[in-house]
Amino acid sequence: MNSQSNPQLGQLVKIRKGRNADQAAVIVAIADSRFVYIADGDKRKFDQPKKKNILHLELQPMISSEVVNSLNESGRVTNGKLRYAVHSFLESTNIQAEEKGD
Repeated sequence: MNSQSNPQLGQLVKIRKGRNADQAAVIVAIADSRFVYIADGDKRKFDQPKKKNILHLELQPMISSEVVNSLNESGRVTNGKLRYAVHSFLESTNIQAEEKGD
């Protein structure tokens, strides 16, 4: 498993438990050492992030610099940037899965 102890803003996650299991999202806020707020820009918008226990998430090594920069500059991020970050992550994992399958 990936290190569950240090989630970061802009980090991509795969949801392991709950209604949205096996979907990807981006960490948009950190509540405390156990909980983070996630959004994907599509079903879960930035204005209504989902509070999630980090034990129910699989932290990915990818961090979206666009999301981090936007959050640092204005405290907000557009849903389009969240969708782009999730889409880029899913594309990169599909490419890696195809390479492993060969």
